[in-house]
Amino acid sequence: MTDIDRSAHELDGPALNAPRETSIKAWVTQSLPLTGRQLLVWFRDPVTMTQSLLMPALSMILFKILLGSSIAATTGQNSAYGTVPLVILVGAMFGSTAAAVRLNQERSSGLLGRLYVMPINRGADITSRISAELVRILLTTLVLLAAGHLIGFRFTQGPIAAIALVGVALLYGAAFSMLVLALAVSAKPGAPLVPYIGLLSSLMMFFNSGFVPVDMYPDWLQPIVRYQPMSPAIEVMRALSMGGPVTKNLIIVVCWAVAILALTTYPALRGYRKAATDR
Repeated sequence: MTDIDRSAHELDGPALNAPRETSIKAWVTQSLPLTGRQLLVWFRDPVTMTQSLLMPALSMILFKILLGSSIAATTGQNSAYGTVPLVILVGAMFGSTAAAVRLNQERSSGLLGRLYVMPINRGADITSRISAELVRILLTTLVLLAAGHLIGFRFTQGPIAAIALVGVALLYGAAFSMLVLALAVSAKPGAPLVPYIGLLSSLMMFFNSGFVPVDMYPDWLQPIVRYQPMSPAIEVMRALSMGGPVTKNLIIVVCWAVAILALTTYPALRGYRKAATDR
């Protein structure tokens, strides 16, 4: 073998050993560094980090100071067991909106297109964005649980229930993140995405069982409040922390998550391709 042939063989080696773009191995191995990229962008943005971690914690403490006594007098329960789950879910939703804004910025700058033409698995970048969101939600949840301890939130059902509570937050966050991602890649550039998602998140934030029991809402509104995605998630997290029935509300949370993921995964993949290839 000549020196030229040997050099060509050495150059071809890594390409021949690289996994196919459509393989599961490529999807997994390529999602990991892309997840790291997403997290690095987040860590290097102090404003977004502050909004994701500190603002929900401060909001939760203010809710306790301003409304805690009134809620406790009305419901007979420590308001922290409703406020902490509520703010955890709200933090997951508003953080996903920030991720959607970043995706649209990458779309406008052409970075999304450059990633798309690289020899990587087509689902790796989307997977990395959802994975990064899950890491963010996990960190935010832990920070909020620590802040909740300051206002009286306690785990009384043991470590397994505590882990399950975090799992509910991650499941809820994964479903909402996929929904926002599908909307972000399907919307036209410049569409008022943030106001619409913010409006939806705000309506869900104020009409749920986190502040007051569902029975205290008007009769016509109670079914909407009871079965909107946040309320059963809050009730499961409340039960896992202070005790109570879990099964019914957990089934509703899982059904919501599965339905949202089933309805948004394909539009997200299709919209991502269109967003990346648009000129």
